[in-house]
Parts: sequence; C-alpha cells; structure tokens
Amino acid sequence: MADQLPAPLGATPDAAGTTFRLWSEHADAVELCLFDPDGREQRVPLNRGGGNVWLGRVSGVGEGQHYGYRVHGPYRPELGHRFNPAKLLLDPYARLLTGEIQLRAEHFGDADRTDPAGPARDERDSAPFTPRCVVAFPLDPIEDGERPGTPMRESVIYELHVKGLTNLHPDLPAALRGTYAGLAHPAVIGHLLRLGITAVELLPVQQQLTRRFLFEHGLTDYWGYNSIGFLAPDPRFAASADPRRELRDAIRTLHQAGVEVLLDVVYNHTGESDENGPTIAFRGIDNAAYYRLDPADMRRYRNEAGTGNTLDATHPVVVQLVLDSLRSFALEYGVDGFRFDLATTLGRTVDGFSAAAPLFTAIGADPILRGLKLIAEPWDLGPNGYRLGGFPSGWSEWNGRYRDTVRRFWAGTAAAAADLSERLAGSPDLFGRARDGARASVNYVTAHDGFTLRDLVSYAAKHNRANHEGNRDGEGKNDSLNFGVEGEADDPRIRDLRDRQRRALLATLLVSAGTPMLLAGDELGRTQGGNNNAYSHDSRLSWVSWQPDRAQSTLLPFVSGLLALRREHPLLLDGAWVPVEDQPLTLLLRAEADQPGPDEALLLVLNPQDGPMSIQLPGDLRGGWRVLIDTASPTPPLEDAPAPETVAGRGLVLLALSR
Repeated sequence: MADQLPAPLGATPDAAGTTFRLWSEHADAVELCLFDPDGREQRVPLNRGGGNVWLGRVSGVGEGQHYGYRVHGPYRPELGHRFNPAKLLLDPYARLLTGEIQLRAEHFGDADRTDPAGPARDERDSAPFTPRCVVAFPLDPIEDGERPGTPMRESVIYELHVKGLTNLHPDLPAALRGTYAGLAHPAVIGHLLRLGITAVELLPVQQQLTRRFLFEHGLTDYWGYNSIGFLAPDPRFAASADPRRELRDAIRTLHQAGVEVLLDVVYNHTGESDENGPTIAFRGIDNAAYYRLDPADMRRYRNEAGTGNTLDATHPVVVQLVLDSLRSFALEYGVDGFRFDLATTLGRTVDGFSAAAPLFTAIGADPILRGLKLIAEPWDLGPNGYRLGGFPSGWSEWNGRYRDTVRRFWAGTAAAAADLSERLAGSPDLFGRARDGARASVNYVTAHDGFTLRDLVSYAAKHNRANHEGNRDGEGKNDSLNFGVEGEADDPRIRDLRDRQRRALLATLLVSAGTPMLLAGDELGRTQGGNNNAYSHDSRLSWVSWQPDRAQSTLLPFVSGLLALRREHPLLLDGAWVPVEDQPLTLLLRAEADQPGPDEALLLVLNPQDGPMSIQLPGDLRGGWRVLIDTASPTPPLEDAPAPETVAGRGLVLLALSR
C-alpha cells in the first residue's frame, strides 16, 4: 500500500486495483474488511493520510468486491466517542449495498445500558448480520440535453412511493411490480401523461434501515425516511440484480416521455437513532464529528429531526458527503431536483437557523446543483423550527400554510377566508410579490404524511391503531370532515357531499398560483382507512389501488381536465388573485397587456357552505363570461356554456372573459 491523495472518499476502482478512503478524525486505527464469496473476512489496516483520511490501495481488487470497515478508538460516550471494532461498518460513500439491513442485538454497541457507571462496549460481532458494501465504478454521466427542463412555474408534481404506485398495477408484469423498472413501464407513464404530470417526486430511494421496534411488530419503514447509505439506491425496489442501472434507466425512460424526476432526500438524520440505537456506520466511524451532541451530556444526541439523532450539517465532512450524494444522483442518474426532508435542520448553525448556513451556501455555489429544482420541507421539530419563507433565493418550499388554509376554508372555518386570497395568489406575503415569486410555493392539500384526499373528506379523526403506538402518532388536527359518518358511507347524500368537497379541494389547488403537488392515488380515490401516518405499512393499506369503484372513476378525468385547463390558460400561472370588493369569496385575476393567453380576466367564486350562493359579475368588465370549471358536476362544462347564476353548495366556479 502507498499513501494517496485524500480525495475522493469511498472505494475508487481502476484497472489494477482499488483505493479505499475513509474519513475519521478521532479514530486510532481503521481496518478495511474484504469478504470473499463464502463470507470469509480479510482485514487490511489502512494508513492515516492528510485531512484525517484513512487510506490504502489493494491490488487485484475490483468492481463487485464486498467490503466494510472496523474502526478502532476510544469508547467514551461521555466524550462523544463510540468506537467499537466489533461492529462491521458501512462506507458512507458506498455506491451499492448487498441488501436490506435487518437489525439484530449484535448491532447495538452498549453491553449494559442500565449500569449506573455507564454502559460497557458490546463485543459481539455484527458482521454476520450486516450487508456488505460493494465496490462499483461510477455510472457514466447523463448526456447534455437529456433533461426535460420544465420551468418550475409550469411544473405539476406527483408525489409517489415507487412500490406503492406500481405494486397493484394490473397491466404490469408481476416481476416489475414495486420496482424502478415498473415505474418506467408504459402503463404507468401513460397514466402520468394522461393526467398532465410534469414531474414525479419519489419518496426516499436511498438505502435505509428499519427500526427494531417495527421489526418486532412485523412492520417495516415503508416510507424510507431512515437513510443510512446516501450514495446507494435501495435494492428493495429493484427487479434486477443491478439497482443502480435500473434506477438510471427508469429515469431516462421518464425523461424521454417529458417527465422529470425529483428525489425526496433525508440528510437531517440517519437510521442509527438515539444513544440506544444500532452502530451501523456514522456512529462507529466518528460519532462526535458526524452528529450534533448535547453539550450538557455528550452521551445524548440533539434531536431536532425528532428521530433520535441529528447530522451536523455545519461540519465540513457532512457538507461534503451531502454534496457528493446530490452530485452522484444528479450526474449519474439524471435526477432533476431534490426535496429536502426537514430542511430546517440543514440550516441550523450555532447561532440558529440561517439561509446562509454552510450547506445551503455550498449548494448555491455548486455549478451542477444550483441549476436543479431545490425544494425544502421548511420545518423540523427543534426550537423555532417552522421557517416557511426563509430559505435561500432560488429554492422552493412545501407550503404548509397553503395546505392548512385551504383545508380549513373548505371545512367551514370562517377565519380561513381572510387568508385564502394570499394562498391562491402564490403566498406573496411569504415569498415576495414579484411575478415569479409564486414559483417558490409548492402548493398541496395532501401528501404522504397525513390523510389521503378521500380520507380527508371521510374521517374526522385519525385511526392509527395499526401502527402499534396507541394512536398517539400522526397529526391530531387534520381540518377534515366526515359529513356525519366516520369512514365509508352508503348514504347517497353523504357520498355526494364528499365527492363535491374533493372536487372543490382539487380545483382550488389547480387554480392557485405556485407549483401544485398531487398525492399519488388521490385521483383514483385511494384510502388508508383513516390512518394518517402509514409510514410502517408495506401493504394494501398504503399501495395505490388501480381498480377504482364507479363512484371514484369520475375523479380521474376531472383531475386531468383541471390540469389541461391550467395549461391552456397561462393567466393561472402568472397572475395574482385579488379579492373583489364587497363580494365575499370572489376573486378576480386580470391579464396585463403583455401576458399571453386567451383571457382578459378570470373570476373565481367559492362557496364552502352547504347551500347555493349567488354569483355577482364585476360591473367594470363587459362581455360574455363563460364557465371553465363548475365543481357541482364531475364532468367538464361545455366550452361555450354561459356563466351560471349561482355556485352550488361546497362548490367552486371559475369563469373566463375572453380578450
């Protein structure tokens, strides 16, 4: 072995061998563990090089070699150090892992957590129960011009789970259901195109692990928000033996159809949980550097993410890891953008949250990343964690205030009406009043976390008993209605009210300025039986059913028609709704002289009550108003239909005045 330059980290193969590099500041020694096909382990000591990088070159080792690390150092939890060479560790830069991690007692680093003098180091070997890292060459970068490049203002996002969307699709071969390849099947892409979707947002597909609590209850971390391998696609979703190329090929196929791919990424924490969690990677490599520790008791972790630990996104090695992970998925796979889970955590510094935090600054300076779609979930569970409107210029944000206002308005909360016009106008009070300010607002009514649309109009309370957490998990306030019956109802009057409520919610979303996001399956009437936190259910409870009943079948063409209308009337993308004076629940959108499109003005009238409401046309705008949307009916109106005189109860009407 010979010392090498400290970058790049990870396993770097070439024609004659592989160079291995692992960063650890506080380690005393690092052993590279090479495994033969029979599982026999060979340990190779690495040398400490510059920049706290441990490295070594092994001749004759190439692509496909299985490996891991054992890292030696002090086991002093009170000082933040939890080194334990009995635990086989994953390489944070591994591009491929051999399989799913199933936690065993051997993965946990403390021998006795009840000892008042402090826990001792557990000496049981975790290697027999730990996946292996796999040496792999980087994939060839995507070609210039391959991305669809849809502007954010024209985007329509469809949030989905790879398995959840595809696992029950009747037109997919059984071998492709639940997989990356299934996502790119013509039947799935055809559905996206018929709807009018421009971008899919995939729930996490980076390698993750499932918490021990879920294993003990026969559940799994279905959503995937416990990442442990930031450069490795999860093989759970692969139909083939090569998840990397399968994911890349799926993205290329979606691109050829004009559909962009966004990834939901989790860099705020890892799957190693709190101080009682397993030792899988970062905890054993350099716990005190990778994680934010409680300064009053360094045995414990800061928990702004609410999951047990928090990565230290101010540390240069963490910033570099996140950048390298993002670049890998952008360049090798062709990903068009990222949604950052609990992004407030990524902006926390010693002085509190900052839009100029090290990670945000580094992303903004990166020539590859700064041109992609960057979407923040602008909150976490730490102090002052709700930072909606506070992210850097060029970022978009999940607009939770939009969701809450629209839900409350249609649930009959009178106070929500005063806030509604700002939300419909792209939330300029949060993102600025420039014409393109609305691009920062990702508007949604439902998402993976919470009720589906069908459940939002069918349940007044959450029903999460199947999660084995005593129905304590999940949001308690959902701004939902059940219209007199909790759950499914046979009463035609209740079913009609629910259908009208759904159409009104969808129409509100799709006439609002900003970027709309739909939850996969809402257009098909998907239900989770009132469970608003189905993160642990890899079952029909969470999968999309592609066999909607007759009552649900009208919703799909209704949503498709709304999205077509949005494309045909660009005033909806560029304008700003203004309340009409002395006309409650009526908003007007006027075209400016230089705005393209067929419309001089649009008039929106909303009626959240059960009975009809009169429509008053603006007196200063003469001409023939025609109806574009009337949610009283599940079918689109005729093109030349005149303006109605009333809005039906729980309804919305959109009128257009042509130039």
